[in-house]
Amino acid sequence: MARLKEYYVKEVAPALMKKFGYKSVMQIPKLDKIVINVTCGEARDNAKIIDGIMADLSAITGQRPVVCKARKSVANFKLREGMNLGAKVTLRGERMYEFLDRFFNVALPRVRDFRGINPNAFDGRGNYNMGLKEQLIFPEIVYDKIDAVRGMDICFVTTATNDEEARELLTLMGAPFAR
Repeated sequence: MARLKEYYVKEVAPALMKKFGYKSVMQIPKLDKIVINVTCGEARDNAKIIDGIMADLSAITGQRPVVCKARKSVANFKLREGMNLGAKVTLRGERMYEFLDRFFNVALPRVRDFRGINPNAFDGRGNYNMGLKEQLIFPEIVYDKIDAVRGMDICFVTTATNDEEARELLTLMGAPFAR
């Protein structure tokens, strides 16, 4: 767990400082948080789905998720304000580094036909977003106990000011970007 943070301090930060020529150590980009979001449209009809989503997220992250509610009513989607739609988890500190390590080294290699993650999914401000089609790639999820295969969105929020710095940060942290 703590080895990835130590690795950042000893290896990643000096490499970034040398490559980008920062004058202060406070300019070096770092990983701020990881947000994992699961949304399911069927949850408005069946409240048990939210329980399944929350159980999966808590098993994957080791942290209790927060239920996400609808902000507005949309008649075309049969959606009312305040309905439960999904859940999210925000990871920081040790849990964030532990999840990052497990995600890059254990979960992603379990994806079928995995050739690397998309290197173009940065938002222009140094944050990286990606989606997964199924939660089964995580070893914490038992295949027999899931009620449905659901995807999730994972957002890596960094303190980098542009995409190039963030890409280099995540590459040095072990992100398997496609060539």
